[in-house]
Amino acid sequence: MSADPLLTFPESVSMALSIRAKALLFHDPSSVALLAQVERIAASDATVLVIGETGTGKELIARHIHKRSGRKGPFVAVNCGAFSETLVDAELFGHEAGAFTGAAQARAGWFEAANGGTLFLDEIGDLPLPLQVKLLRVLQERQVVRLGSRRATPIDVRLVAATNIELHQAVQAQHFRADLYYRLRVASVNLPPLRDRPGDILPLARHFMGVYSNRLKTSEPALSADAEQALLAYVWPGNIRELENVIHYALIVCGDSVVRAADFSFSPLARLQASQVEEAGPSERPAAAPAPPPPDPALQLTQAIDGLLNSGGPDLFQQLESLLVRRAFAFCRDNQVQTARLLGITRNTLRTLLKRHGLLGDGADDTEGDAPVLAPALASYALQG
Repeated sequence: MSADPLLTFPESVSMALSIRAKALLFHDPSSVALLAQVERIAASDATVLVIGETGTGKELIARHIHKRSGRKGPFVAVNCGAFSETLVDAELFGHEAGAFTGAAQARAGWFEAANGGTLFLDEIGDLPLPLQVKLLRVLQERQVVRLGSRRATPIDVRLVAATNIELHQAVQAQHFRADLYYRLRVASVNLPPLRDRPGDILPLARHFMGVYSNRLKTSEPALSADAEQALLAYVWPGNIRELENVIHYALIVCGDSVVRAADFSFSPLARLQASQVEEAGPSERPAAAPAPPPPDPALQLTQAIDGLLNSGGPDLFQQLESLLVRRAFAFCRDNQVQTARLLGITRNTLRTLLKRHGLLGDGADDTEGDAPVLAPALASYALQG
C-alpha cells in the first residue's frame, strides 16, 4: 500500500451504498500542497468554506479539519439539501414541543448536538434565504434559539461549510446572502477535481482494489499497463466516487489476477461530452468561465468591520468614527457643508464630530449633542465607495 496520507471514513466498511467519496489520498503535488494548507487552517478556529465538485471528498476534508483542530466535541455532518425549509430549521436549531405539527416533544438541533465540536453543513448553497439570516445570526452571536422558543442557548461550535456551486454567482443572482458568504469564507479550501490531480488516480485505484478485494474475498489483482493508461486518460466527471465504482465493477468482472482496460465501465456521457468538444469549432466550444464580479465596496466594508469586531481591541467605536470623519473631511477638502451632505448628517452634528476628533478649533460652536452617528455615516460612506 502507498505511504501517502490517506483520509477515509471511520465507518467506511459499512458504507458500501454511500454516494460520498470515501477516500482521499495526497500523492499529486497539488494534493500535497492542499493537505498542508488544510492542516494550517485546522490549527485555527476559523470558519471554513470547502469548495469542490460532487464526489471530490469535501466531507473528508471537513473531518480532517475537525480531527486536527483538537476540539473535544463531536463532528456532526448535515446535508442542507436533504430537508424541506421547515424541517431544516428544526434540524439545525432545534424545536420546542408544539412548535409545529408533529413536534410532540422538545428536541435539540444539530448546532447543540455539535457543541464543543465541529458542525459540517454540506450543500450550503441550498439553504433557503430565511434560514441564511438565522444562520448568520447564530455565527455572530454564538447562540441558538429553538423553533417555538424565545430562550437563547450559548454554543461553542466550529462551522465548516461546503458547496459544489459558485457561491459568488449565487450572491449576484440574489439566491445567497452576501454577508453570510463573507462570514463563511474566512478560510476557504478549493478542492480540485480528480482530473486536475492525476498523480492521485492510480494510488486511489490501488487503494480501492485492496478494499474491494477484501470484501469480495479474492486476492488483489494487478493493474495492466493499458488499464493504467485508461484510468489516467479518463476525465472523471464523477471524481473519486466514480473511480471507486469503476474499480469495484472491474474487480467483479475481471477474469484473472489482472485488471485490464476492457474491464472498466466508463460513463458514456463523459465520452460524448469529450467528443463534442473535440469536434466543435472554436466558435462552438464552451466559453471560458466569466471572471468573478468586482467586489461591492459596501460588502468589503462589512467584511473589514467584521474582522475588527472579531479581533476586539479598546476604543473600537471611537477609532472607526474618527477614521470615517477624517477620511470624509479630507475627501471634501475640509468643506463642512459637502462633508455633512456626503455623510447624510446635519452640519451641526458634523461640527461636533470634527471638534471631538481634533479637526476643529476649541472655539467653535458646539450646537448639537454628541448623539452617536456612526451607523448612518458608515452606510452612506460605503455607498459612495
